[in-house]
Amino acid sequence: MYDYDVIIIGGGPAGMIAAIRAAELDKKVLVLERNEITGRKLRITGKGRCNITNNCDFDELLENIPGNGRFMYSAFNAFSNQDLINFMNEIGVRTVVERGNRVFPESQKAADVANALKNKAVALGVEVKYKARVTDILPGENGRVTIVHCSEQIYNANSIVLATGGVSYPLTGSTGDGYKFARNLGHTIIEPRASLISLVSNDEWISRLQGLSLRNIDFKLFDCKDKELFHDFGEMVFTDNGISGPVVLSGSRHIPNFNYEGVYVLIDLKPALEIEKLDDRIKRDFEEYSRKQFKNALGDLLPSKLIPLIIEFSGIEEDKFVNQITREERQKLVHLLKNLKIKIKSAGPISEAIVTAGGVKTGEIKPSTMESKIMPGLFFAGEIIDVDGYTGGYNLTIAFSTGWVSGNNA
Repeated sequence: MYDYDVIIIGGGPAGMIAAIRAAELDKKVLVLERNEITGRKLRITGKGRCNITNNCDFDELLENIPGNGRFMYSAFNAFSNQDLINFMNEIGVRTVVERGNRVFPESQKAADVANALKNKAVALGVEVKYKARVTDILPGENGRVTIVHCSEQIYNANSIVLATGGVSYPLTGSTGDGYKFARNLGHTIIEPRASLISLVSNDEWISRLQGLSLRNIDFKLFDCKDKELFHDFGEMVFTDNGISGPVVLSGSRHIPNFNYEGVYVLIDLKPALEIEKLDDRIKRDFEEYSRKQFKNALGDLLPSKLIPLIIEFSGIEEDKFVNQITREERQKLVHLLKNLKIKIKSAGPISEAIVTAGGVKTGEIKPSTMESKIMPGLFFAGEIIDVDGYTGGYNLTIAFSTGWVSGNNA
């Protein structure tokens, strides 16, 4: 006789929705959470606001999951982003849709999402044990994985769901233990690597722009052979040693983690204006400020923090009067504004990645149930699986969808 029908290891979004779904099916459920609260990482997502999902159509949802997105086809059919929005409303989390179809809690508080998940689970009779560090998972006598060693206690269940996350933000509990358990039970682990991470530059001038945010820029990422790796439009920010922001984070997953040599970024600061249109715009500004020095004529065109750098790169003397700037100098300025180059040295540490790419090989998991093809009774949910998406709510959608499917079938 089993102590529980389902034991879920990990009380993050994937684990909690798995617990809720299993409990809705009248199963006796235990959640083992190593922290003192559930959803610790969830509570800091989206800068504490929690980008729950994205209100896009099905095809766009899959397109925004470059890491094994097709694996999610069955799961999204079973529990889609629209189902997730409805579910959030049902558990008391009202949602709002913001720019880019990003869905947030109306309260703008990630903690409200984590608490609503916990409260719903407890109301359904789910038992949650905190500060519960799992040390091993073993098959029972029938060859089905049923035994969990945890904090000097042993539990058994008919099914076990691994929802332990990846290796990013280890202080929240994502320390990679789940990979060890899965590997010991016969699974292949695709080497974990940073995905959605800030990029470090070896350009000395980068630190001068620290804190500067740029909106509505065109962002392109290239390898050492000038092959375009990624292209997006949106926002970015300069850090003390590189760049970050939505377009940078999404682009970062396309850089091979083992070789950054020659990788660079081109930023179009004025993507709404073609070269000729931008040249006309600058000519109009120069006509208006014809009696001003160059350093005082760019305020309508660029943020003040960027102006000294653009002047330096343009090669035009900052004290030169605008009416003395030649056509060739102006065209060089236009080219610079359309092609600001940043050389990339590396990514930030994996511990700071928003999402971990890699994990349990998808080919060893049944996509319609999230059950292991290798070990009966073992299910997977969330970041532990080798699936990852861009910024915009896609990774939490993966977590919730795989969690719901695993809970529905465990």
